[in-house]
Amino acid sequence: MWRLSGYFGDIIRAMGFLSRIPMPSGFFGEGAFDLTRTVRAFPVAGFIISLPAAFAFWLFLMSDASPLLSAFVALAIQTLITGALHEDGLADTADGFWGGRDKQRILEIMHDSRSGAYGVAGLILSFGLRASALASLAEQVLAATATLIFLAAEMLSRLAMVVHWSLTVPARSDGVAASAGQPQNGAVALASFTGVILAFLLCIPVTGQVTTLLMIAAAFAAAYVFSGLTKGKIGGHTGDTLGACQQLAAIAVLLVAALLS
Repeated sequence: MWRLSGYFGDIIRAMGFLSRIPMPSGFFGEGAFDLTRTVRAFPVAGFIISLPAAFAFWLFLMSDASPLLSAFVALAIQTLITGALHEDGLADTADGFWGGRDKQRILEIMHDSRSGAYGVAGLILSFGLRASALASLAEQVLAATATLIFLAAEMLSRLAMVVHWSLTVPARSDGVAASAGQPQNGAVALASFTGVILAFLLCIPVTGQVTTLLMIAAAFAAAYVFSGLTKGKIGGHTGDTLGACQQLAAIAVLLVAALLS
């Protein structure tokens, strides 16, 4: 049975996995870091590690900084906190998926730490789309509302990672993703439940039910569509595709919120 104390430990471990924030080493002892269960805490961890960037976004907006500058500052802080983990995954995935013709070549390109034209273009588009959507939100709604939507997007995008992970098998038999195992069904269900509830709590008071539901749907849709793409390209997921899924889901959620605000 999963106890509350165990869930708290999974939040700490998830934060350690998803960010560069130093976590107590006692939570990462031998046999303690079980990602198949830890994924249940990804949405909550995503929310927590996004708080500094969200606060900076709100503070800059309240200081009459331009919405676009405020958005880029928030994204810069978030990238520093995560160590560009997800951005790196997006760049490698873009290079591999559009630079390779078969599974073996795609995986070889993704394993290469160097970024090519597709990867660079993917990063430019990711930062540009997210910053533009956040700036658009800040121009249309209150600073607090835009900040809550930013938090919801970051949280839902971590849920999308769990969904993508659960829908696909490891693309490599000897990769890091393969050694991490598949998420437990109960962990996926709890991550989905907490992610949806948190999104409702954050957004319904400021965006209403319809927009909130569509934001949640956008995150799930991004995970499902991208999972289908990865199955066709490489047969499953890698650590890079998990990061790419986070980026795509965040873009999808923010675009929906910006269009409907």
